[in-house]
Amino acid sequence: MVKVIVADRKYDCTELIGKFVDERHYDILVEEDCDVYMPLPAGMEETYGEDRIVFKFRKNFFSKEEQEMAYIGLREAATRTENRGIASGIKEGVQVDGEGREWVTNYQDEMCTALLSNRNAALEEIDVIDAIRAKYPTEEDKKRAGGQGKNNVWVISRFRGKFDFEEWLDSIKPMGRAERAAATEEVMKMMSLTTYGTAVNSGIAGWFDRYPRIPYGRATSYTANSFEKFKMSYPFLQSLARGFKELLPWRYNNQSEAAKKVDPAFLVPETPFTTITVNKTFRTAAHYDAGDLNSGLSNLLTLSNDGNYTGGYLIAPEYRVAVNVRPGDLLLINNHEVMHGNTEIKCAEGSERISLVVYFREKMLELGSKKYEDTRFEYVESRRLNKEHPEQRKLWNGISPGMWEDTEWYDYCESKLGREKLLKYHPDAAATTLDEFFG
Repeated sequence: MVKVIVADRKYDCTELIGKFVDERHYDILVEEDCDVYMPLPAGMEETYGEDRIVFKFRKNFFSKEEQEMAYIGLREAATRTENRGIASGIKEGVQVDGEGREWVTNYQDEMCTALLSNRNAALEEIDVIDAIRAKYPTEEDKKRAGGQGKNNVWVISRFRGKFDFEEWLDSIKPMGRAERAAATEEVMKMMSLTTYGTAVNSGIAGWFDRYPRIPYGRATSYTANSFEKFKMSYPFLQSLARGFKELLPWRYNNQSEAAKKVDPAFLVPETPFTTITVNKTFRTAAHYDAGDLNSGLSNLLTLSNDGNYTGGYLIAPEYRVAVNVRPGDLLLINNHEVMHGNTEIKCAEGSERISLVVYFREKMLELGSKKYEDTRFEYVESRRLNKEHPEQRKLWNGISPGMWEDTEWYDYCESKLGREKLLKYHPDAAATTLDEFFG
């Protein structure tokens, strides 16, 4: 018998983002087979459509063997990291790990935002710098790094010398608003684009899309370096896919159709999954997931070496419901629309709780074939290792602005993949490659 819960309303829980949730934030704890739905829109007859799903939960779904193999195959993907951002909690009172980085404080963040937004503001009675300084009157106030910000850091090594925020403010105070904003944009280049948070044990397995510093699709480092071990998780992940198809066929079909557009080399075989986030005894703060396919769904599961732990309930505070996901259970959850976080986790000595988020990364749809993405990687490496390359400089990673619309790349791509594949991925190359230019 599957219990069905329809939430009576959606609560505004904006203030909880980045904060840890507990028993105060739920009224119902689910520990049996259960489907939970968002509130029914006014005037509609009751339907249990997949578009309103909060989560579906099934007890003891996976076999013992599937769990044991997945535990071995995935647990080592979780390593110490600070880049889980808000999910690892706001940074109040927490020191950032590693040399050459410092938190962007609340004061600094608010000051930079105000200076940028003041670029075209109407005439003001009080200087914006004075106004923000007045809000943070003591040195202790100015050093606080908490709240609901993005947990960014200053990368000190990017400064050519010692940087003092207050001295910098004094130096731009005589400037006009447009000049101040331009100076602020320059200083903000010293902030890391990575969102940092409390150090936790977390990592990714499977495959990942491009981003500016790694502009090619590829296997994650764990998958690339431990592929045989990673494959041990396949039976578990394939069983998960079957459960997904059975319980949420519309969302499964959406995800399956998206997966057909991606090179199979970027998918767990016989599944519509590209990527697995692996967390080791990691209590997440309230957050929304990002990056998964909107019309699909994420899957949240737990593994353990012995199950000797308590807590770790997943709470959806907006709907005042929590679920106790234990090893072997299946939870299909709308992670990108539903705020969620965990209660405290207490493990016995030697015990581990591994949680998995299994999903299809939407940006994987932007990738070409695996051979094409491998060629992009090889091209970046050839530039990085070429000491005679005109872009070569200290610590250069082979990447430069405009490189993917340049004849150097077009010629390299054609030499590796042929003219047909070049024009498939870069139709503009027909008018810009050297052969056409001189032909």
